[in-house]
Amino acid sequence: MTWSIPQVTTGAERRLLEYMLDRNRAELINTVRGLSEHDARRRLVTSLTTPIGLLKHAAVAERIWFQHVLAGLPESECDGGTTPGDASFVVDDNETLADVITEFESASARSRAIAAQFDLDDIRTHPRFGDVSLRFIYLLALEDFARHAGHGDILTEQINHPTPPGIDSPGPS
Repeated sequence: MTWSIPQVTTGAERRLLEYMLDRNRAELINTVRGLSEHDARRRLVTSLTTPIGLLKHAAVAERIWFQHVLAGLPESECDGGTTPGDASFVVDDNETLADVITEFESASARSRAIAAQFDLDDIRTHPRFGDVSLRFIYLLALEDFARHAGHGDILTEQINHPTPPGIDSPGPS
């Protein structure tokens, strides 16, 4: 079963931004639906990226941008970890795929609640980027989650339809 949300194609800027962000969140979750625990943890690339790791990373991004930067919470008060970079892709052995989906959904719900308290043009300071608006945070999360949903689609395709041995990827004709 895939997670979906009612389609929104018109309306105010904020409504469209929020819809598209939720759509990308849903698509990221959909990339792991139906995978076994083993397959969700498979590394098919040289980086730490795995299907389950993409969701873990996205939950960290939610906490960093919405809880820490936008709401101004100290990292110690953010739900779960806020470790950026490659470490954000690491999933503990005792965490299941369902656990990580729930973690991402919970972080997303908290992000929605926090964002609802701000206007699109409200400014906060990020330690590396400097001044950022909620609009920027929405756009950054949209881009990040869309990109990672694409990564998840490719990883899932590799898991579900591996290339037979001896067959290279098709080149130009």
